Amino acid sequence: MGIAIAVAIYAVLLRAQLPSWGAALAAAPVLLDVHQVQLEHLLMADLLFTFLVVMAVVLLVWRPAAWAVVVGLGLLGLATVTRTLGLPLIVVAVVWLLLRRANWRAVGAGAVAAGLVVGGYATWFNAVHGSFGMGGSNVWMWSRTMTFADCRVMDPRPELAVLCPEAGPRLAAPAYIWDPSSPIVRSGAEKEELTSEFTSLVIRSQPFDFLMTGLSDALWTFEWNRRIYPSPGPQSAYVFPDSVRPFADKVASAGRTATQLTVEYQGSSGETTIVEPYAGWLRAYQEQGFLRGPLLAAILLAGLAGMAVRWVRGRFADTMSALLPWAAAMTLTFLPPLIAAFDHRYVVPVVPLACLAAGLALARRSSGDAPAGRHSATRTGQHAFTTG
Repeated sequence: MGIAIAVAIYAVLLRAQLPSWGAALAAAPVLLDVHQVQLEHLLMADLLFTFLVVMAVVLLVWRPAAWAVVVGLGLLGLATVTRTLGLPLIVVAVVWLLLRRANWRAVGAGAVAAGLVVGGYATWFNAVHGSFGMGGSNVWMWSRTMTFADCRVMDPRPELAVLCPEAGPRLAAPAYIWDPSSPIVRSGAEKEELTSEFTSLVIRSQPFDFLMTGLSDALWTFEWNRRIYPSPGPQSAYVFPDSVRPFADKVASAGRTATQLTVEYQGSSGETTIVEPYAGWLRAYQEQGFLRGPLLAAILLAGLAGMAVRWVRGRFADTMSALLPWAAAMTLTFLPPLIAAFDHRYVVPVVPLACLAAGLALARRSSGDAPAGRHSATRTGQHAFTTG
């Protein structure tokens, strides 16, 4: 899937008549960024989510015919059931299609396709868990609000007041979910209902604090060094360590230690081993082989500047082609810190979309235009002959 993302970016930029070296440069971060590569090898939703979103955007930009609109929005529906951040991207895509004056029947059919995917999943979730939803938890957004909530401003009812943060320095947002000193852990309150009401009250009472807290955390994306969060300090939490602690001798599960369990499972201990010099080479690659924050900011600004120039010159089709991946990239940059917490792995899906947007904004023409060729030249000649 990672290679397919890069190939799709390269192909659509070549179609837009970007020079081959420029198309290759835009696809390079997906192929070479060590954190992109690492997420391809982790059992996490990020790669599948990125793949579905990029393929949907490429399909819509390539040629927004009726079938492409339906399939593209359907892919965004699948992205939504992979990670709920796909839901606002459906809205972004529909608005983009309407601005581009796509066939309204096609847009409606695409919205139905996305709705069937998301609604079907929510119905299945209800059959299993007894409530319609996407599998998310209100606790995540509640933990986000705990970093700035002021109960003196909110004036919550007594049942909600048990969730108010203590006076003094605030914890990082994820710490409020698991830290023993967190109100949700101490109180043993009904998490979903109370955290939902508390979150709503915080946002209505402190909308400016809500926006500024999320936006300031999102700006960490553009720092030179990757920041470990929720712990302070630079560098990524996913970098391989110089050394690892051995398994503890205490019981891990079913009356057996971790060593006993892993030996029974695979015939040998499952302890991590570090093999040099190869591990050192990988650590060095992890330290330097990724797209730095300021470079990502420059790519996003290049896309914005390219669209602005084309808009001023009246090249609206070229502007619209770049607008969809650029808007999707900005949504995925700034929304996660607003509704959950900052994490550099949430930034990884932004990179291919930002590169695609910049490439389209700097290309010679819209990727959705049919390339000039023998067929189009023949039709032009016929038209000139008949009118002449």
